[in-house]
Amino acid sequence: MDLLQTDTTGSETARVALLHGAGYVGGELVRLLAGHPQVRLAAVTSRTFAGQPVAAAHPALRGRVDAAFVSPDAFSPSSADAVVVAAEHGQGMKVVPALREEGFDGPIVDLSADFRFQEAGVYPEWFDGEHRAPELLDRAVYGLPELGEGPAPDAQLVANPGCFATGMALALAPLAAVGQPLTAHVTALTGASGSGATPSAATHYPDRDGNVRPYKVLAHQHVPEVNQAVGPHVDIQFVPASGPWTRGIWGTIQVQGLDRSPEESAGRFETAYGDAPFVRLTAGELPSLQPVVRTPFCDLGWTHKNGTLVVGFALDNLLKGAASQAVQNLNRVLSLPETAGLLNPHPAPAACLEEGGLRIEDRGL
Repeated sequence: MDLLQTDTTGSETARVALLHGAGYVGGELVRLLAGHPQVRLAAVTSRTFAGQPVAAAHPALRGRVDAAFVSPDAFSPSSADAVVVAAEHGQGMKVVPALREEGFDGPIVDLSADFRFQEAGVYPEWFDGEHRAPELLDRAVYGLPELGEGPAPDAQLVANPGCFATGMALALAPLAAVGQPLTAHVTALTGASGSGATPSAATHYPDRDGNVRPYKVLAHQHVPEVNQAVGPHVDIQFVPASGPWTRGIWGTIQVQGLDRSPEESAGRFETAYGDAPFVRLTAGELPSLQPVVRTPFCDLGWTHKNGTLVVGFALDNLLKGAASQAVQNLNRVLSLPETAGLLNPHPAPAACLEEGGLRIEDRGL
């Protein structure tokens, strides 16, 4: 289905609506979609900010995005060719079926966890309650473009991966492809924006500043997501933690069980990602965090000693871990170049994510 239309300038564009766009990821999506050369931002919804300029929720976009939020109740699906849903977990399974019931038959990219798993039984175990739209699970495509063929142009529902899951899956997939049982000891830290825009004790600045706080140790919901992506033969032991910064994920994976040399195993990364535009590789050293912040890249690096292979990953949780990856997936379903709208110069971040301090505000949905 060709969703591109020729506008008054002769350019082919697609009308894209962003639902629930007032959070941190929503701000990044507004910025990326508004600057996309082949996308026209058809609507941005927010119940809290309905009728107000987008800059009311995302001050960095003042003077750069001339749009106002509309209420989700006032949004007309017929105004869009494609929809990106940036609602929180548990809301996607309400929003997506509602769009279909209203007759919207275009592609949907959903950023919640609600369509990432193929089996409905996973949700009661790892999330809060039963899945409300299990009939849609087998229609959803997992949207990690670098693994397999990724979403195809005919994909109607793309489940955007989780932020930790993106880094772990990209780091493990080339090794897991061998098919032998592996044990992966993962430690990864994320910035405060990973907790979302709604304030909580975990994001309170005096408790966050200068502190590292582990959470969901060996019980994080991204573990089954990664296993679904790379295979159940990888035993993932994951210790996540919150770091004292605003945005970005940095992690390491110590891999055990390889019967091939670390050199041979490391060479698989070049084979897997040599042509991937948003994966940057560094042999012989682990990546740093700062070079990926505010970029759409995932940096992977590896080192080995005495038969032990350590793989490091770094990415911006709001971009490659969420918004820019959603645009990658959107580009694919619209039959656009995967890099469209993503490799142009990146201006200041959306929302109020200022380095040197956290300014957490309740954005609402």
